[in-house]
Amino acid sequence: MLKQDGNKIIWIYDGETLQVEPWGIGSVRVRAARMRKIGEAPDWALLPPEDCAVQIEETEFEGLNALCLTNEKLRVYVQENGRITMQNAQGRTLLQEFVRDRSVRGTNFSALMIPAREFKPVPGGGHALTVRFESDPEEKIFGMGQYQQEIFNLKGTVLELAHRNAQVSIPFYLSSLGYGFLWNNPAIGTAAFGTNRMQWQAESTEQMDYWVTAGDTPAEIMHRYAKATGMPSAMPDFATGFWQCKCRYQTQEELLSVAREYKRRKLPISVIIIDFFHWPNQGVWDFDKKYWPDPKAMVEELNEMGIRLFVSVWPTVDPRSPYYPEMIEKGYIVHTDRGARTMIECSGYETFFDATNPEARAFVWDKIKRSYYDCGIKNYWLDAAEPESIPYQYDNFRYAAGPGLQAANIYPYTYGQMVYDGLKAAGEDEIITLERCAWAGSQRIGTLVWSGDIVSDFETMRRQIVAGQHMAMAGIPWWTTDIGGFVGGNPDDPAFRELLIRWFQYGVFCPVFRLHGARSPESEPLSTELGGGMASSGAANEIWSFGEAAYPILEQYMQLRERLRPYIKAQMEICHREGTPVMRPLFFDFPEDPEAWTHKDTYMFGPDILVSPVTEAQCAGKPVYLPAGTVWREVETGKVWTGGQTVFCDTPIQTLPLFVRDGAKLDWTLLQRAQ
Repeated sequence: MLKQDGNKIIWIYDGETLQVEPWGIGSVRVRAARMRKIGEAPDWALLPPEDCAVQIEETEFEGLNALCLTNEKLRVYVQENGRITMQNAQGRTLLQEFVRDRSVRGTNFSALMIPAREFKPVPGGGHALTVRFESDPEEKIFGMGQYQQEIFNLKGTVLELAHRNAQVSIPFYLSSLGYGFLWNNPAIGTAAFGTNRMQWQAESTEQMDYWVTAGDTPAEIMHRYAKATGMPSAMPDFATGFWQCKCRYQTQEELLSVAREYKRRKLPISVIIIDFFHWPNQGVWDFDKKYWPDPKAMVEELNEMGIRLFVSVWPTVDPRSPYYPEMIEKGYIVHTDRGARTMIECSGYETFFDATNPEARAFVWDKIKRSYYDCGIKNYWLDAAEPESIPYQYDNFRYAAGPGLQAANIYPYTYGQMVYDGLKAAGEDEIITLERCAWAGSQRIGTLVWSGDIVSDFETMRRQIVAGQHMAMAGIPWWTTDIGGFVGGNPDDPAFRELLIRWFQYGVFCPVFRLHGARSPESEPLSTELGGGMASSGAANEIWSFGEAAYPILEQYMQLRERLRPYIKAQMEICHREGTPVMRPLFFDFPEDPEAWTHKDTYMFGPDILVSPVTEAQCAGKPVYLPAGTVWREVETGKVWTGGQTVFCDTPIQTLPLFVRDGAKLDWTLLQRAQ
């Protein structure tokens, strides 16, 4: 049965119900369920839609009766066999379900018996879901979150829909054909962008749910996606400056001495961070007073220096925590379907609190508020937010939101929601939370994602440049990396010093500019007893730690970032208002230039600055492509170049290739280093 129901198209056949409805201007939401009602599952990332005028009419499409829903630039055909085809206003096919045999009426099966939408019941309830689409081999795909690879165009890739340390699954992509697609489902699964077909799989779910929008430009598509899932929060001014961090400052006095030294040297610093194991045990959410005796006085001194303090918070709970018995009794700990709940990690046993449970969130926030917020600490670093179980056993965890296979990917969103809601209730309106994971919609709750515990080498640095652009195209504009990488890196090693300088230069032109890492060699823990002294500390990681030759270069780039802060602030305001990411691929601003869709190591920082980081050791020069349609000024030399060509830039260690486009409101001389 194919029918119109108000502004919806409904198709019902053999126990399956399909529903297509407008969900914002130029956008539709498509849901399907088998042997159950549509809409019983949550809305997940999607917000209530704005009103829009649509038209539904009977027609014929590819030889079959059909209903066509027209929503501004998007036309959606649902044929009598249940097949969905989406086209733009010019009639170009954007997305079409995979059904080869179009002559079979009344079914959506191909002659090969391969359905476009396949529901297979799984033990314990729910269905294993596979959704298949036709593939345009020329299509280019960007977004999907953060995967540790250098692949820019995702066409031809297979991606795991699951979070891991350094992997963030945000199931939204932008297509070069002129549409955006959100897989509105936090289930564990796979996305495959093959050249023969595209395929989405959920290992267990209650229903199919995806959202599609059409737009003339990448900017329009991203704006509509942001309206559907939430505009990015307004970034606080302080967050646009320099962030200092290391793994890890062990005492209150050590951290304050570093802050004082930055101020003594007159270096512009905005944030300093206290890393993990400042607490007496996991699941206590408080300072170990032996090493952090007076947090309130510490915060007051930092405030007087104009430095904002972040403190690390983990979702882990040791069974020896004084709160563990109550949390178990009230169901606040993540359940396992088999085996023990505890795992061994970070020198002890741990479980995770269930951040998908609103009552559990309120319980943990109460502890955070009493221990940190009441001391004046308003910003938090949510680490291990996937959550990081060892090994990752998605099928074993059971949350308040549902079985792990159905709901695991929503955990980092609800973890961030705990802090966002708590701060809002306390009257705060400048909220930014550093988190090691995210999901679709995290941008609306002040989430800043960093790229996890990555290795200190040039190959890994190259992966971060690609990852940052994909995160932007997945709708997560607040993103950063551990400058220099997290794992490894000896400050006395000349090779690492070179890497650190190149990464630092790149970090200046990330949405957030943050130095962090576990430098080698590590020092011994202050104590082996349970508590904040039990974890070791990496070697020095301040900008004066990397030698006399590196220091003036790093200082110059710190000052450059400081001069850029008004520009960054203006771009962040646009991001908050329009959903436009500050860091974005070349094609975002130059979609008409085919070459702009192919360059992965060069990107735009706002509309005016083109950045091409140096990502090879001992690199004396590199080619840089300048997009067509404008004129570019090279910052280092002052030379003017016509776009649409590749130019060669000299790259001695102090030089980062930067270009400013013609007509920019930004004064290009602000980007010049002190000579």
